[in-house]
Amino acid sequence: MERIDIHPTHTYDKFKLRRGRPFPFGATLIPGGVNFSIFSSYTKSCTLVLFKKRAPEPMVEIPFPDEFRIGNVFCVVVFDLDYENIEYGYRMDGPFNPKEGHWFDNSKILLDPYAKIIGGRDVWGTPPNWNDIYQHRARLAFDDFDWEDDRPLEIPPEDQIIYEMHVRGFTRHISSGVKHPGTFAGIREKIPYLKELGVNCIELMPVYEFDEFENSRPKPESEELLLNYWGYSTVGFFAPKAGYATTGKFGMQVDELKALVKTLHKNGIEVFLDVVFNHTAEGNEHGPTISFRGIDNKTYYMLTPDGYYYNFSGTGNTLNCNNPIVRSMVLDCLRYWASEYHIDGFRFDLASILGRDPWGAPLANPPLLESLAFDPILAKCKLIAEAWDAGGLYQVGSFPAFGRWAEWNGKYRDGIRKFLKGDAGRVGDMAQRLQGSPDLYAGAGRGPATSINFVTTHDGFTLTDLVSYNEKHNKVNGENNNDGCNDNDSWNCGAEGWTEEQGILTLRQRQMKNAIAMLMVSQGVPMILMGDEMGRSQCGNNNTYCHDNELNWLDWNLLELNANLFRFFKHCIAFRNAHPVLRNQYHFRNVDYVGSGYADITWHGTQAWNADWSPHSRTLAFMLCGKHAKKGTVQDNYIYVAMNMHHRAHWFEIPGLRDGMRWHVFANTGVTPPEDIWQPGTEPILKNQSGLIVGDRSVVILVGK
Repeated sequence: MERIDIHPTHTYDKFKLRRGRPFPFGATLIPGGVNFSIFSSYTKSCTLVLFKKRAPEPMVEIPFPDEFRIGNVFCVVVFDLDYENIEYGYRMDGPFNPKEGHWFDNSKILLDPYAKIIGGRDVWGTPPNWNDIYQHRARLAFDDFDWEDDRPLEIPPEDQIIYEMHVRGFTRHISSGVKHPGTFAGIREKIPYLKELGVNCIELMPVYEFDEFENSRPKPESEELLLNYWGYSTVGFFAPKAGYATTGKFGMQVDELKALVKTLHKNGIEVFLDVVFNHTAEGNEHGPTISFRGIDNKTYYMLTPDGYYYNFSGTGNTLNCNNPIVRSMVLDCLRYWASEYHIDGFRFDLASILGRDPWGAPLANPPLLESLAFDPILAKCKLIAEAWDAGGLYQVGSFPAFGRWAEWNGKYRDGIRKFLKGDAGRVGDMAQRLQGSPDLYAGAGRGPATSINFVTTHDGFTLTDLVSYNEKHNKVNGENNNDGCNDNDSWNCGAEGWTEEQGILTLRQRQMKNAIAMLMVSQGVPMILMGDEMGRSQCGNNNTYCHDNELNWLDWNLLELNANLFRFFKHCIAFRNAHPVLRNQYHFRNVDYVGSGYADITWHGTQAWNADWSPHSRTLAFMLCGKHAKKGTVQDNYIYVAMNMHHRAHWFEIPGLRDGMRWHVFANTGVTPPEDIWQPGTEPILKNQSGLIVGDRSVVILVGK
């Protein structure tokens, strides 16, 4: 009997075709060919455009036959392609009527939103061919990476210490000494450093494909180009940035990033990605048409009744994330990174946008946030929200969490900074922040690990600049110092910027140590900014988004120059890792529920058991009972922390211990190195067990054992 082929093969210009499968979207390798699938609800027709890699003109343009359209999805299998050496895009033919939300233009070749590799910016900073008819080129990826037995680490959130870094900035400086500076491979070479520091999670600023030449322009009074350095302007959500890979020019960025993740996991370090689903690189109506606008503008973006772009992101457009199509794309993207790259968690830039409806109003139960919270593939991934957006929606403490979401705690940052510089009326707020912000999270049943605690991040002053500048100094950005935040809660300690005055320099060092000490004894999840541990400065610039130069590159010479600061950071991190009482899963109850004779946390001032909560107070102390660690399931030492942000020294009476235990000194920022801090386990006994002098603007940490 003759075999009947129920899927007859078509031929177009010598290419054999067959109707494809609508799912998954994107380009998928199948036996003998490639399945191409793309969605558009308003286009009249679609054409697949195939290039030989880097060729200026297409090798073929294949119109989708009508029978290859299933609903609003165009899908085709093209057989016998040299898939390692092709690039592909689409032309969409439909109405051009911006007032109605349609921007179809058949003259433009459009990037597949699901492209797994994107060419066109293969080597960082290499000027592109602006006459290229297809600037950002989709390529095919195939998975043959050997993960061996690797899997996400699933470190309990309360046990994490996050290190926020920029891939290029971390090793680009000549002093890094790595073989491949500014790349994923460069980070691999610095893993021993990360382990010495003691962090167990790195959070990478955007690694999705973006165009560093977007909005590029000459630096004021210089021929140097200002670039899109930070990368918060996504071109393709599924593709790693080629320019961050030493192998990017060979199209091997997928394997290079996977190798980094695999090696970090072997060394006990998780990997978080900073993801930007609030907007894209296409900007407003004056921006370029790269992908979404030309494929289905009305579906992918939030539009006003007149067809303009809502701009809750501050960058020109806003993705319509609660549209079912866009919501599915976000889910598909994160599932892809979690499954194919073994990513441990995601930090969502301007996440409040993800909770807005198509007209910008906040939703009570945003479907995207709910879908992410309950997705089975993302079930073990950490989800972290930057719980505000550029449209004024501020949701710290009220972000729709569905029992899963943590938050960048901007109120922690603000509270610590104000207390650090000696503002009045801050001790009550400090008590909340040190406990993991129960005033924000306990009422909703959310634990301390909901709070991602930080003093500095990429967006703002570094820690050195926080204690060195009263005002931002952003003129080199070319925006007349109008960009960047004006409310920094910083204090220059007596001189603006660089000084040789030793007293001021000593105070600045003490203030930085105070900040890291308070951060590491706070309940919640601490996050530190790349380079703060060695005193990195951005010369007072609090918005370095456009600088690919030493303003952003980490100068590793600082490690020797500020060795005492690094040592202090390292020991503070080790102390936190050594003491589970600092890393509780549940909020304190302020009672003794294990029969130790002490409540889980008690508050003190210059007098033991008598904290000064008055508005003029600038002193606060607390004691943690180690028998209550992890809700009493593990045993730990007692920890006492005294904080004096007054400009005068004060005598602090210390609560007494039982069972023959004595207080030992772990850290005292008011004394000179090396007595300012001790390696955990080697702390000397405090001579006077009844009290001690805490110097002006100083923090003391004692351990009772």
